[in-house]
Amino acid sequence: MKVSRSSTFVLPFVLIAAACVSRTVAPASPTAVETKPVEPEPTRAAQAPEATPAQAPTIEVVQPSPASADVAADTSASAASVGMGAVRTPELLQRVGGDREIAIEVVEGVYRCDRARIEAPLPVGYPEPTPPGAIDIKEYPSVRRAEWIESDAAGGVMGGGFFPLFNHIKKREIAMTSPVEMDFAGLYSDFMNDEPAEEGETKMSFLYRTQALGPVGEDGKIVVRDTAPVTVLSIGVKGGLDVALELDKLRTWLKAQDAWQVAGDPRMFVYNGPFTDPSWRWSEVQLPIRKRGETNDGAASPVR
Repeated sequence: MKVSRSSTFVLPFVLIAAACVSRTVAPASPTAVETKPVEPEPTRAAQAPEATPAQAPTIEVVQPSPASADVAADTSASAASVGMGAVRTPELLQRVGGDREIAIEVVEGVYRCDRARIEAPLPVGYPEPTPPGAIDIKEYPSVRRAEWIESDAAGGVMGGGFFPLFNHIKKREIAMTSPVEMDFAGLYSDFMNDEPAEEGETKMSFLYRTQALGPVGEDGKIVVRDTAPVTVLSIGVKGGLDVALELDKLRTWLKAQDAWQVAGDPRMFVYNGPFTDPSWRWSEVQLPIRKRGETNDGAASPVR
Protein backbone atom coordinates (compact mmCIF):
# COMPACT_ATOMS: atom_id res chain seq x y z
CA MET A 1 0.00 0.00 0.00
CA LYS A 2 1.19 3.46 -0.79
CA VAL A 3 1.54 5.49 2.35
CA SER A 4 1.62 9.27 2.33
CA ARG A 5 1.56 11.84 5.12
CA SER A 6 -2.20 12.09 4.78
CA SER A 7 -2.93 8.43 4.17
CA THR A 8 -6.03 6.86 5.67
CA PHE A 9 -5.99 3.09 6.04
CA VAL A 10 -9.46 1.57 5.84
CA LEU A 11 -9.98 -2.03 6.93
CA PRO A 12 -13.40 -2.84 5.47
CA PHE A 13 -13.73 -6.24 7.11
CA VAL A 14 -11.75 -8.57 9.33
CA LEU A 15 -12.48 -11.89 10.92
CA ILE A 16 -15.68 -12.26 8.91
CA ALA A 17 -14.56 -15.82 8.32
CA ALA A 18 -15.09 -16.51 12.01
CA ALA A 19 -18.77 -16.74 11.20
CA CYS A 20 -18.07 -19.09 8.28
CA VAL A 21 -15.26 -21.37 9.42
CA SER A 22 -15.68 -24.14 11.98
CA ARG A 23 -13.41 -23.77 15.00
CA THR A 24 -13.16 -27.55 15.33
CA VAL A 25 -11.81 -28.49 11.88
CA ALA A 26 -9.09 -31.14 12.05
CA PRO A 27 -5.59 -30.14 10.87
CA ALA A 28 -4.96 -30.77 7.18
CA SER A 29 -2.19 -32.88 5.74
CA PRO A 30 1.03 -30.91 5.18
CA THR A 31 0.98 -32.12 1.56
CA ALA A 32 -2.23 -30.28 0.76
CA VAL A 33 -0.33 -27.42 -0.88
CA GLU A 34 2.92 -27.46 -2.80
CA THR A 35 5.39 -25.40 -0.84
CA LYS A 36 8.79 -23.79 -1.21
CA PRO A 37 11.01 -23.26 1.86
CA VAL A 38 10.98 -19.76 3.28
CA GLU A 39 13.36 -18.53 5.95
CA PRO A 40 11.95 -16.94 9.16
CA GLU A 41 11.72 -13.18 8.96
CA PRO A 42 13.64 -11.30 11.71
CA THR A 43 12.29 -8.16 13.30
CA ARG A 44 13.69 -5.10 11.54
CA ALA A 45 15.48 -2.56 13.71
CA ALA A 46 14.08 0.95 13.72
CA GLN A 47 16.17 3.87 12.53
CA ALA A 48 17.70 6.19 15.05
CA PRO A 49 15.87 9.51 15.48
CA GLU A 50 17.32 12.07 13.09
CA ALA A 51 14.56 13.79 11.19
CA THR A 52 12.58 16.87 12.08
CA PRO A 53 9.14 16.04 13.51
CA ALA A 54 6.32 16.07 10.97
CA GLN A 55 2.63 15.43 11.02
CA ALA A 56 2.00 11.72 11.42
CA PRO A 57 -0.17 9.88 8.91
CA THR A 58 -3.83 9.51 9.78
CA ILE A 59 -4.58 5.83 10.23
CA GLU A 60 -8.22 5.05 10.67
CA VAL A 61 -9.72 1.58 10.82
CA VAL A 62 -13.33 1.30 9.77
CA GLN A 63 -15.46 -1.83 9.97
CA PRO A 64 -19.03 -2.30 8.76
CA SER A 65 -21.94 -2.04 11.16
CA PRO A 66 -22.75 -5.43 12.71
CA ALA A 67 -25.80 -7.45 11.90
CA SER A 68 -26.68 -7.40 15.41
CA ALA A 69 9.87 -6.96 31.58
CA ASP A 70 11.87 -10.01 30.45
CA VAL A 71 9.65 -13.04 30.65
CA ALA A 72 9.21 -16.42 28.97
CA ALA A 73 6.78 -19.32 29.14
CA ASP A 74 5.69 -22.46 27.39
CA THR A 75 1.91 -22.77 27.09
CA SER A 76 0.55 -26.22 26.26
CA ALA A 77 -2.14 -26.71 23.60
CA SER A 78 -4.11 -28.68 26.19
CA ALA A 79 -4.00 -25.91 28.80
CA ALA A 80 -7.73 -25.35 28.40
CA SER A 81 -10.39 -27.69 27.09
CA VAL A 82 -13.49 -25.47 27.03
CA GLY A 83 -14.62 -22.44 25.08
CA MET A 84 -11.88 -20.88 22.97
CA GLY A 85 -9.04 -22.26 25.08
CA ALA A 86 -8.28 -18.91 26.73
CA VAL A 87 -5.83 -19.05 29.63
CA ARG A 88 -4.26 -16.40 31.82
CA THR A 89 -0.58 -15.73 31.04
CA PRO A 90 0.73 -13.21 33.60
CA GLU A 91 4.25 -14.58 33.10
CA LEU A 92 4.24 -13.28 29.52
CA LEU A 93 3.49 -9.64 30.17
CA GLN A 94 4.13 -6.69 32.47
CA ARG A 95 1.73 -3.79 33.02
CA VAL A 96 3.77 -0.61 32.58
CA GLY A 97 1.32 2.20 31.86
CA GLY A 98 -2.14 3.38 30.99
CA ASP A 99 -4.97 2.02 33.13
CA ARG A 100 -3.16 -0.13 35.70
CA GLU A 101 -6.34 -1.31 37.42
CA ILE A 102 -8.31 -2.70 34.49
CA ALA A 103 -8.15 -6.48 34.16
CA ILE A 104 -9.38 -9.25 31.91
CA GLU A 105 -11.01 -12.49 32.99
CA VAL A 106 -11.46 -15.91 31.49
CA VAL A 107 -15.01 -17.24 31.51
CA GLU A 108 -15.54 -20.73 30.11
CA GLY A 109 -12.37 -20.48 28.05
CA VAL A 110 -13.19 -17.06 26.57
CA TYR A 111 -11.29 -13.83 27.20
CA ARG A 112 -13.56 -11.07 28.52
CA CYS A 113 -13.17 -7.48 29.67
CA ASP A 114 -16.50 -5.99 30.68
CA ARG A 115 -18.66 -6.62 27.59
CA ALA A 116 -15.70 -7.05 25.24
CA ARG A 117 -14.83 -10.64 24.40
CA ILE A 118 -12.75 -12.65 21.94
CA GLU A 119 -14.68 -15.26 19.97
CA ALA A 120 -11.81 -17.20 18.37
CA PRO A 121 -8.78 -18.95 19.90
CA LEU A 122 -5.32 -17.34 19.98
CA PRO A 123 -2.23 -19.19 18.73
CA VAL A 124 -0.77 -21.55 21.30
CA GLY A 125 1.79 -19.76 23.47
CA TYR A 126 0.46 -16.26 22.80
CA PRO A 127 0.09 -13.92 25.77
CA GLU A 128 -3.36 -12.90 26.89
CA PRO A 129 -4.83 -9.77 25.27
CA THR A 130 -4.09 -6.36 26.75
CA PRO A 131 -7.29 -4.81 28.14
CA PRO A 132 -8.52 -1.52 26.67
CA GLY A 133 -6.61 1.49 28.00
CA ALA A 134 -3.74 -0.52 29.49
CA ILE A 135 -0.14 -0.54 28.25
CA ASP A 136 1.83 -3.78 28.57
CA ILE A 137 5.25 -5.11 27.63
CA LYS A 138 4.57 -8.52 26.13
CA GLU A 139 6.63 -11.49 24.95
CA TYR A 140 5.45 -13.24 21.78
CA PRO A 141 6.83 -16.59 20.60
CA SER A 142 7.43 -17.52 17.00
CA VAL A 143 4.16 -18.12 15.18
CA ARG A 144 3.39 -19.70 11.83
CA ARG A 145 1.28 -17.40 9.74
CA ALA A 146 -0.03 -16.86 6.23
CA GLU A 147 0.88 -13.40 4.89
CA TRP A 148 -0.48 -11.20 2.13
CA ILE A 149 1.44 -8.04 1.27
CA GLU A 150 -0.11 -4.99 -0.41
CA SER A 151 2.14 -2.21 -1.66
CA ASP A 152 -0.30 -0.41 -3.95
CA ALA A 153 -3.89 -0.97 -2.84
CA ALA A 154 -6.38 0.87 -5.04
CA GLY A 155 -7.78 3.88 -3.25
CA GLY A 156 -5.72 3.17 -0.15
CA VAL A 157 -8.09 0.41 0.95
CA MET A 158 -6.49 -2.55 2.73
CA GLY A 159 -8.65 -5.59 2.24
CA GLY A 160 -7.59 -7.26 -0.98
CA GLY A 161 -5.79 -9.96 0.94
CA PHE A 162 -8.68 -11.08 3.08
CA PHE A 163 -10.35 -13.52 0.73
CA PRO A 164 -7.10 -15.03 -0.58
CA LEU A 165 -6.10 -15.64 3.05
CA PHE A 166 -9.54 -16.99 3.85
CA ASN A 167 -9.40 -19.36 0.88
CA HIS A 168 -5.91 -20.45 1.96
CA ILE A 169 -7.00 -21.59 5.40
CA LYS A 170 -10.20 -23.07 3.99
CA LYS A 171 -8.20 -25.12 1.47
CA ARG A 172 -5.93 -26.40 4.24
CA GLU A 173 -8.90 -27.02 6.55
CA ILE A 174 -7.47 -24.70 9.18
CA ALA A 175 -9.86 -23.18 11.69
CA MET A 176 -9.89 -19.40 12.08
CA THR A 177 -7.87 -17.95 14.95
CA SER A 178 -7.69 -14.51 16.48
CA PRO A 179 -6.27 -11.96 15.98
CA VAL A 180 -5.97 -10.91 12.37
CA GLU A 181 -2.63 -9.09 12.27
CA MET A 182 -1.79 -5.98 10.25
CA ASP A 183 1.87 -4.92 9.95
CA PHE A 184 2.75 -1.43 8.69
CA ALA A 185 6.24 -1.76 7.22
CA GLY A 186 8.00 1.50 6.48
CA LEU A 187 5.21 3.64 7.91
CA TYR A 188 7.73 5.86 9.71
CA SER A 189 11.20 6.91 8.68
CA ASP A 190 11.74 7.98 12.30
CA PHE A 191 9.11 6.82 14.75
CA MET A 192 10.41 8.60 17.86
CA ASN A 193 10.44 11.96 16.05
CA ASP A 194 7.04 11.23 14.50
CA GLU A 195 8.52 11.46 11.01
CA PRO A 196 6.40 9.44 8.52
CA ALA A 197 7.81 7.81 5.42
CA GLU A 198 6.54 8.70 1.98
CA GLU A 199 5.35 5.18 1.25
CA GLY A 200 5.48 1.69 2.62
CA GLU A 201 3.52 -1.53 2.59
CA THR A 202 0.84 -3.22 4.62
CA LYS A 203 0.90 -6.91 5.46
CA MET A 204 -2.23 -8.80 6.53
CA SER A 205 -1.71 -12.15 8.26
CA PHE A 206 -3.87 -15.05 9.39
CA LEU A 207 -2.19 -16.91 12.25
CA TYR A 208 -1.92 -20.68 12.56
CA ARG A 209 -2.81 -21.88 16.03
CA THR A 210 0.04 -24.41 15.91
CA GLN A 211 2.85 -25.16 13.46
CA ALA A 212 1.42 -28.64 12.95
CA LEU A 213 -1.46 -27.23 10.89
CA GLY A 214 0.60 -26.84 7.73
CA PRO A 215 4.08 -26.33 6.28
CA VAL A 216 5.89 -23.11 5.51
CA GLY A 217 6.21 -22.10 1.87
CA GLU A 218 4.32 -20.31 -0.89
CA ASP A 219 0.68 -20.73 -1.85
CA GLY A 220 0.25 -18.49 -4.86
CA LYS A 221 0.80 -14.92 -3.66
CA ILE A 222 0.50 -16.00 -0.03
CA VAL A 223 3.65 -16.78 1.94
CA VAL A 224 3.51 -19.03 4.99
CA ARG A 225 6.44 -18.40 7.34
CA ASP A 226 7.49 -18.63 10.96
CA THR A 227 8.03 -15.26 12.56
CA ALA A 228 10.85 -14.48 14.98
CA PRO A 229 9.99 -14.15 18.69
CA VAL A 230 9.39 -10.52 19.56
CA THR A 231 8.96 -8.21 22.56
CA VAL A 232 6.38 -5.48 22.07
CA LEU A 233 4.93 -2.45 23.78
CA SER A 234 1.18 -2.83 23.43
CA ILE A 235 -1.91 -0.75 24.16
CA GLY A 236 -5.39 -2.24 24.29
CA VAL A 237 -8.24 -0.50 22.50
CA LYS A 238 -12.04 -0.79 22.65
CA GLY A 239 -14.44 0.44 19.97
CA GLY A 240 -13.28 2.76 17.21
CA LEU A 241 -9.58 2.49 16.43
CA ASP A 242 -7.32 5.40 15.47
CA VAL A 243 -3.94 3.70 15.08
CA ALA A 244 -1.98 6.98 14.89
CA LEU A 245 -3.51 8.17 18.16
CA GLU A 246 -2.61 4.92 19.93
CA LEU A 247 0.93 5.06 18.54
CA ASP A 248 1.23 8.58 20.00
CA LYS A 249 0.50 7.08 23.43
CA LEU A 250 3.19 4.43 22.96
CA ARG A 251 5.64 7.09 21.79
CA THR A 252 4.91 9.18 24.89
CA TRP A 253 5.60 6.17 27.12
CA LEU A 254 8.90 5.44 25.35
CA LYS A 255 10.07 9.05 25.69
CA ALA A 256 9.38 9.00 29.44
CA GLN A 257 11.85 6.15 30.12
CA ASP A 258 15.34 5.12 29.03
CA ALA A 259 15.34 1.33 29.35
CA TRP A 260 13.60 0.43 26.07
CA GLN A 261 13.85 1.56 22.46
CA VAL A 262 12.01 0.93 19.20
CA ALA A 263 13.00 -2.28 17.39
CA GLY A 264 10.60 -2.56 14.45
CA ASP A 265 7.52 -1.40 12.59
CA PRO A 266 4.09 -0.87 14.16
CA ARG A 267 1.46 -3.56 13.97
CA MET A 268 -2.19 -3.94 14.86
CA PHE A 269 -4.18 -6.88 16.23
CA VAL A 270 -7.91 -7.08 15.45
CA TYR A 271 -9.68 -9.61 17.64
CA ASN A 272 -13.33 -9.29 16.59
CA GLY A 273 -15.42 -9.58 13.45
CA PRO A 274 -18.19 -7.42 11.99
CA PHE A 275 -20.91 -9.12 14.01
CA THR A 276 -19.49 -7.72 17.23
CA ASP A 277 -21.02 -4.51 18.58
CA PRO A 278 -18.67 -1.75 17.30
CA SER A 279 -18.56 -0.22 20.79
CA TRP A 280 -17.04 -3.43 22.18
CA ARG A 281 -14.62 -4.49 19.47
CA TRP A 282 -11.26 -5.35 20.99
CA SER A 283 -7.96 -4.46 19.34
CA GLU A 284 -4.31 -3.83 20.20
CA VAL A 285 -1.73 -1.50 18.68
CA GLN A 286 1.82 -2.73 19.19
CA LEU A 287 5.39 -1.60 18.64
CA PRO A 288 8.37 -4.00 18.71
CA ILE A 289 10.91 -2.89 21.33
CA ARG A 290 14.23 -4.03 22.79
CA LYS A 291 16.37 -3.02 25.73
CA ARG A 292 18.86 -0.29 25.03
CA GLY A 293 22.30 -1.74 24.33
CA GLU A 294 20.85 -4.89 22.76
CA THR A 295 20.51 -5.89 19.13
CA ASN A 296 17.35 -7.48 17.78
CA ASP A 297 18.74 -10.96 18.44
CA GLY A 298 19.20 -10.15 22.13
CA ALA A 299 22.98 -9.86 21.99
CA ALA A 300 24.61 -6.89 23.64
CA SER A 301 25.72 -4.13 21.30
CA PRO A 302 29.46 -3.38 21.24
CA VAL A 303 30.55 -0.49 23.42
CA ARG A 304 31.68 2.48 21.32
